[in-house]
Amino acid sequence: MSKEFLPVTREEMEKRGIFQPDFVYISGDAYVDHPSFGAAIITRLLESRGYSVGMIPQPDWKKKESIAVFGEPRLAFLVSAGNMDSMVNHYTVSRKHRKTDAYSPGGKMGLRPDRAVTVYSNLIRQTYKDVPIILGGIEASLRRLAHYDYWADTMKHSVLLDSGADLISYGMGERSILKIAETLDMGIPVEHITNIPGTVYRTKEPPQKGIRLPSYEEVSTEKKAYAESFRIQYENTDPFTGKILIESYGGKGYIVQNPPSMPLNQKEMDEVYGLPYAGYYHPMYEKVGKIPAIEEIRFSLTSNRGCFGGCNFCALAFHQGRIVQTRSQKSILEEAEKFTKEPDFKGYIHDVGGPTADFRHPSCKKQITKGICTNRQCLFPKPCKNLEADHKDYLELLRKLRKLPGVKKVFIRSGIRFDYVNEDPSPEFLEELVRYHISGQLRVAPEHVSDRVLYYMGKPEHQVYEKFIQRFYKINEKYGMKQYAVPYLMSSHPGCTMKEAVKLAEYVRDMGFMPEQVQDFYPTPSTMSTCMYYTGIDPRTGEKVYVPKDPREKAMQRALLQYRKPENYELVREALEKAERTDLIGFGGKCLIRPRKGEKPGKTGEKIQGKRGQNPSGRERAGKSGKKKTIRNVHRRKTKG
Repeated sequence: MSKEFLPVTREEMEKRGIFQPDFVYISGDAYVDHPSFGAAIITRLLESRGYSVGMIPQPDWKKKESIAVFGEPRLAFLVSAGNMDSMVNHYTVSRKHRKTDAYSPGGKMGLRPDRAVTVYSNLIRQTYKDVPIILGGIEASLRRLAHYDYWADTMKHSVLLDSGADLISYGMGERSILKIAETLDMGIPVEHITNIPGTVYRTKEPPQKGIRLPSYEEVSTEKKAYAESFRIQYENTDPFTGKILIESYGGKGYIVQNPPSMPLNQKEMDEVYGLPYAGYYHPMYEKVGKIPAIEEIRFSLTSNRGCFGGCNFCALAFHQGRIVQTRSQKSILEEAEKFTKEPDFKGYIHDVGGPTADFRHPSCKKQITKGICTNRQCLFPKPCKNLEADHKDYLELLRKLRKLPGVKKVFIRSGIRFDYVNEDPSPEFLEELVRYHISGQLRVAPEHVSDRVLYYMGKPEHQVYEKFIQRFYKINEKYGMKQYAVPYLMSSHPGCTMKEAVKLAEYVRDMGFMPEQVQDFYPTPSTMSTCMYYTGIDPRTGEKVYVPKDPREKAMQRALLQYRKPENYELVREALEKAERTDLIGFGGKCLIRPRKGEKPGKTGEKIQGKRGQNPSGRERAGKSGKKKTIRNVHRRKTKG
């Protein structure tokens, strides 16, 4: 791959004969010129159209001069928080500071501010009063309209208002950013750019056509109004059917969202991923530490974008959209061949996929011309009768990759949809997945075992996962392989009472291993699950939803999934008593924890009396050897899942 990066200093820019760049791109991430980074795609695409771009990665937001490296750009500042929302990047679900940042040199935390696009934009405005500011990236995209902010525990304005920026290029911004650049280059003032798909703008006079959302005043005082607003937004995320959305802010005017940009066709996807990326982080980081995020994606292949899976805790519907877009096999194979020429390539392709690895075409032919259905999901609650579950193209691609000289192994790590695999009438894909594309463990995402909770998650019934697991282990047995399925599980999702949490813990018990990592539900901007969390309402139906919000209850639900840890004993005990499941406190093989010293085993609905703080020994459920069970016990029941 080419190793020429875009200029990061005025000297580098002037060496190219450029004395005023067309655009200056400010990012909360370190500068990594790889197509897994949105900043790299947008800047390389602009460069390919003849525009000059200067890069300012992770400016010091406490100093005005940090954004004045190149002076005032001719057309606009482009501002992004980076590949992650800055608040998710900085804080755990318990609102504690994370220790490392994979998108910063050496993994150092603190090199970007909280609410980065707002801070960067205000910093620009202090120095350059009239230059256009265009926001992009996932933080701006998911905060483009009024939204619930988990960290402030309140409704927030559209980020366009708080930042003082002029436009948001939301979603995957290739089409919209080129159109914005073309329009600005024609001399049209930024305040007159109001008709580009995939953009959001401010105005004092709303357009005549469009859907009026509940006002900011309404959604910030009435939770039912926000649930209704979210439902309308969700139904207008498709470029074929989406309408203009209008949100009133009283005396501050209106925020207007244009319909999404059209998805890229395969030729356009190939062009985007075929741009001359350096494929690595900028050499200026060698002395201050590498960029950790590059390690997993450097030798990975993006084959698609978009997802029709429709998980409610995922923001993909609002960002990449539900229409799957793919690169050609030729484009992907050419990139893989370049890997084999890299001196530090060891023969292992780490991943071939996207949001969902095995989606290589839209879920049905209708989507190509008419878009996604607004009143139904492709896979939930049952697969649509029009679903085309077919892995032929993906299998063909994987087979070609395996045959490339210099390639030893091709992994699939970005996740497969087990319900989609089940719908494929051919067994070939699952067989080859097991034989060639995993390394001991297959990570899958059932998330829960309670069908009630799965309904609120937008996931299939648990029996669908069980069917997949049975097939998985039968294929392993057929080929004499010892590989295991490791499930992602989530605690405290809306709809999950303590009884459902205990049911999930029992499933963990029956698997025979304790998950090393547990995902406590994280209410991030612009997901349906976050709307449920804030409002206590399912926006799909208007019905009330139970939401575990109390920190103690959330801690109990999380502890149940790691019930063998001694430090979780009191939380687990309290959870079992609250759920009236003290029958799980005892010495039998089905029990989760043991009684305190001197206590009798419990019975269902009975509260055991005893002194707090007495943590009985042997709670690790050790075998005769005294050793804890290991990951090798995962799904030991095999065909029973």
